[in-house]
Amino acid sequence: MKHLFSKLLITLAVLSSTSAFAVDPTFTALFSDEAIRGYDTVAYFTEGKPVKGDEQFSHEYNEATWLFSSQGNLDLFRDDPEKYAPQYGGYCAYAVSQNTTASIKPELFTIVDGKLYLNYSKSVNDKWLANKANFIVDADKNWPKILEDQY
Repeated sequence: MKHLFSKLLITLAVLSSTSAFAVDPTFTALFSDEAIRGYDTVAYFTEGKPVKGDEQFSHEYNEATWLFSSQGNLDLFRDDPEKYAPQYGGYCAYAVSQNTTASIKPELFTIVDGKLYLNYSKSVNDKWLANKANFIVDADKNWPKILEDQY
């Protein structure tokens, strides 16, 4: 119910906004009220691996709660959320390249050109890794339409 209410609020904000989106559409965690299933998005960059966040280090950003494993990581995110937030709202990058959405498994990630991409399953991640440059091009093209359809 809370998730549905959040989507309704976002929809109302978009409809009443003079711009195309009331929140930054690139980074909205559409699939969950808790971004990246509670994993620390900064840790992917600083530790090179998924690390579970802690509720004591939480931050609200773009309609989602982001958890971090330390105050330092929370501070880094606050200073530059666009640098650390996953692409495509935290949805599976491969799915977005196929013009759809899917949830993710936080341990299946890639950082490409300083951007975090997450995927749904090991087999999907293997496909992604084999041709990620082309999938990123496709996903970047598909994402605006997916967002439009979500709202």
